[in-house]
Amino acid sequence: MKLTVDELARLFGGRTRFVERLAQDPLRHAREVLRALPDEEFREALNAHPRIGERPASAIAAAEQGAENDPSVLAELSRLNSAYEAKFGFRFVVFVNRRPRTQIVSVLWARLERTRGQEVATAIDELVAIAEDRYRQLASPETGNE
Repeated sequence: MKLTVDELARLFGGRTRFVERLAQDPLRHAREVLRALPDEEFREALNAHPRIGERPASAIAAAEQGAENDPSVLAELSRLNSAYEAKFGFRFVVFVNRRPRTQIVSVLWARLERTRGQEVATAIDELVAIAEDRYRQLASPETGNE
C-alpha cells in the first residue's frame, strides 16, 4: 500500500519535512530517518503531535486519546507536559493506545526521570508505534478506531 504525503501527514500528526522525506518509503525506515534528522527537524516531527490532555488537532488523535476530561488529570498533564518540554526541548509523545489519561500521567512522571538520549530513543519508538497503528487502521478500515 503506497501512501501519499498527505496520508503520511495524518499518520505522523502533520506535514513536516520528516514526512516529506519519508514519503518515498513509508514506515520501513522511519526510525532510521528520525535518528538521522537534524535536531530542528526531529523536534518538528515530534511537535506535530498534540500534547496529551489538550484538544487533539485531528479526529484520529482524539479517538486515540479518548474523552477522559477530569480537570485535575488534565491540569496535571498540562503541568507535566510543560516540565517535559522544558527538560528535553521537544514534545512528550506516547502511544496512548486508548489507555486512560491517568495511566499516561504515570508514564510521563517516569519519563521525566530519564536522560535526553533515552528520551530521544523512546520518542522515536513511540512516534513510529503511533504511525504503525494508524497505518494498520488505514489498511484494515473495518477495525476502525473505536
